[in-house]
Amino acid sequence: MNNTSEARSRLLATATRLFYTEGIHAVGIDRIVAEAKVTRATLYRHFPGKDDLIVSYLREADQAIRRDVDAAVARDLPAPETLMAIAEGIAGGIRSPGFRGCAFLNAAAEYPDPAHPVHQAVLAHRQWFSNAITEVLSRIGDAPAEPAARHFVLLRDGAMATGCLSDPAPICESFLHGVQDLLRLRQSGDGTMVR
Repeated sequence: MNNTSEARSRLLATATRLFYTEGIHAVGIDRIVAEAKVTRATLYRHFPGKDDLIVSYLREADQAIRRDVDAAVARDLPAPETLMAIAEGIAGGIRSPGFRGCAFLNAAAEYPDPAHPVHQAVLAHRQWFSNAITEVLSRIGDAPAEPAARHFVLLRDGAMATGCLSDPAPICESFLHGVQDLLRLRQSGDGTMVR
């Protein structure tokens, strides 16, 4: 790894830690530069502005989630088990030390303008995630998969939003029970309750 990519990696790792733990607007460029031990010129050589750094942070988070979902799908389990593996991964994240909610929901709250590049990165991730869940659910039951995928995403969003506010154990338990209920509805062929 050359010095340029080491500096970029340090900047991104520092920004990721600070943005996630303290909030995006709360963390200034000067602090990121100081904690990453680089110059301001180095930061701007890699990221033309703070928005570019934020979008890169979200892309890194997106890639990590994609790897987790891809790994669950690659296990080639029956679709219900694949969905539960994805849900268990989400619950594991909620239970992890330092969990502060969903990086994407947090970013959307700080950047509500739908045209802003940060908001666009959030929407792109959420669309991919919804599509991935729809694909898994399409292999379970005959009812349309999109309403069930929306239900799963709502369950996930609720668990992610509340999992950092109180004891995550009952939140994760409720989330996983909700996913199991969703699967039972899909497997029974009754898709009407998830619309």
